[in-house]
Amino acid sequence: MVGLPVQNPSSALALSGSSKDQGPTITASGADMKPKKKMCCACPDTKKLRDECIVEHGEAACSKWIDAHLKCLRAEGFNV
Repeated sequence: MVGLPVQNPSSALALSGSSKDQGPTITASGADMKPKKKMCCACPDTKKLRDECIVEHGEAACSKWIDAHLKCLRAEGFNV
């Protein structure tokens, strides 16, 4: 009986210690590095104009809207 309680707390301590080390690291790096929105949800106005122009006129004729959308995405924190 003496051996069982000694082994269980050491195992629990090892597991809780490893999870404590991983938790703050993941949270800190994830919060600092990611933009607030997903790329698909950022800049809906310029995205809509860009997409409509490309469908109607082709990509070559829509550089104005493509550039406007890229500028908006960069302002939101995306690296495009």
